[in-house]
Amino acid sequence: MLPRIASLALFAALPALFAQSNAPFETASLRNVMIASRDGVKLAANVHLPARNGTLAPGRFPAIVERSPYNKDAVPAALINQYVAQGYAVVIQDVRGRYASEGTWRPVRDDGADGVDLLKWIGQQPWSNGKVGTMGTSYNGSTQLAMAIANAPHLTAMVPVDAMSNYGRYGIRHNGAFELRWFNWLLTLGNATGTRAGATGLTQSADSRAAALRAASSPHAVAALEELGAQVRDYVKALPLRPGATPLKFAPDYEAWLIEAMRHGDNDSFWTDMGSSVVDHIAEYKDVPAYHVTGWYDSWGTQVANLNYVQLSKAKKSLQKLIIGPWTHGGQGISYSGIAEFGPESAIDLAALRLRWYDRWLKGIENGIDKEAPVRLFVMGAGEPHKTADGRLFVGGRWRDEREWPLARAVETPYYLHADGTLSANKPGATPPTTYRFDPANPVPTIGGNVSSEGVLMLRGAQDQRCSPQHWLCKDSLPLSARPDVLVFQTPPLERDIEVTGRLIVKLWASSDGPDTDFTAKLIDVYPPSRDYPAGVDLNIGDSIVRARYRESLTSAKMLKPGEPQEFTIEMYPTSLVFRRGHRIRVDISSSNFPRFDVNPNTGEPLNQQRRLRIAENTIYHDAQHPSRILLPVVP
Repeated sequence: MLPRIASLALFAALPALFAQSNAPFETASLRNVMIASRDGVKLAANVHLPARNGTLAPGRFPAIVERSPYNKDAVPAALINQYVAQGYAVVIQDVRGRYASEGTWRPVRDDGADGVDLLKWIGQQPWSNGKVGTMGTSYNGSTQLAMAIANAPHLTAMVPVDAMSNYGRYGIRHNGAFELRWFNWLLTLGNATGTRAGATGLTQSADSRAAALRAASSPHAVAALEELGAQVRDYVKALPLRPGATPLKFAPDYEAWLIEAMRHGDNDSFWTDMGSSVVDHIAEYKDVPAYHVTGWYDSWGTQVANLNYVQLSKAKKSLQKLIIGPWTHGGQGISYSGIAEFGPESAIDLAALRLRWYDRWLKGIENGIDKEAPVRLFVMGAGEPHKTADGRLFVGGRWRDEREWPLARAVETPYYLHADGTLSANKPGATPPTTYRFDPANPVPTIGGNVSSEGVLMLRGAQDQRCSPQHWLCKDSLPLSARPDVLVFQTPPLERDIEVTGRLIVKLWASSDGPDTDFTAKLIDVYPPSRDYPAGVDLNIGDSIVRARYRESLTSAKMLKPGEPQEFTIEMYPTSLVFRRGHRIRVDISSSNFPRFDVNPNTGEPLNQQRRLRIAENTIYHDAQHPSRILLPVVP
């Protein structure tokens, strides 16, 4: 009878054992595990494993990997525990040359090979089931792309968010211009040192000393590097940056890279082989399912949506999905961008979305995420405008599922620039051009836009295009449209709502009296006066720039012939927006947007090596032979 009694006791205990096996796992963490790369350099990782009752849980688990230059110890414990609780190992690694990892830091360039070596190591561990998913935003998104380009073993699923890529086109170089948020990134040693604009004013980063100490060639120079980060505004006004002329010389790896990046305009192997330029390495890119995430006001939105998603969904068999919200960089969990509020439904739970993706591809759980629409967009502008309790402009909007990107049903509709300042679907006639003076010593201030890592240089996202004391480069409180070097073209008040969803491209006929200059374009939603906004609102939707010497090719420069009209293509970041009835669609044309982009000295000197400035006489053409226009993707 003893066996029967024992079996009855075991049977009675099964529910408790079953409940324990399905209960959330605890987290057991191994910190600063030094993992050797192929060249012997050891990179530090924190390894978080499922546990029960204080000991490692038996069995093999899929792993979630994030490789970061932003200090592996800064990843929130709550996020790690959320994934470990569901039966995932989580590995967070400092990239080469950052924080606890050995070696010399070269932005992204080593991340493909180092990622391969990390995933090989994971696949050899007794707790690994051989499947790896990746996560991370921004730079941490680029490390995912680098692993895919390098064909990393065990790579099974990816969620690259606002992922850095295709740097010679947009993001670092931008149609030949340089995005100065990267100047801030390097001078603050990766946004760690210096000051940041916060809700309570300017604050010091907790990682300041660690970042400076890791980058410094001498421990005595650490304080100088920290101070450098607090002087970004002064240094950006003193450009160009020259070797050995600033305390950045005490972080020689950082100085060398920044100077080369600011001087290297050609989109050649320096950029295309940097590590995560997806469109330049489609053939090598590993065929794995990926959920691409970005925002209409993100600094990498064009690369994620128009380049990576489009090219990979055509070239790969694995499922590629895309979601675009109204977010700034990394802002998926908030419902506003700059001054614009879109409503609580615009925010998403990114951690939960990733978990569904990992469950589907790393555990084989049929949760339906792969059956959902391949593209999900937030269409901005569906709300009744008013000032919210938080003082923001309510723009509103709604989510919509789509089958492709860009939308096949969107009609590319030209709106032409006219000499009288109107913007309309009517083609221009025989009218004289408009000439303005572009003084590089007095550039147009940046007010919002698709920026990140901006620090104290500028505001990000949706902003009213009016100067105020909060914009440090503004000299008055006037709207930017009042400047003589900003040419404004706008429609009459709209008689009906117009939805614009897709790529935003300006075809601009222009000339200059010098060998080189810049042309900028900005799309603006002009709100009429209201009780909450007596002067209305000039809300930026998108902007971009082209450096004239790169008008024909991003791979090689060609100077202008003074006075000769040329057609310039200026592609802004994409959008999805309803221009409401009574609003105006506006396009601003100028030659600077500082400090979003470096200022062209108009001299034709080598990039970031100029010694002179000259005032340019720049001319915009808007006649039948030179029909300057914006191509808006209008959704019927």
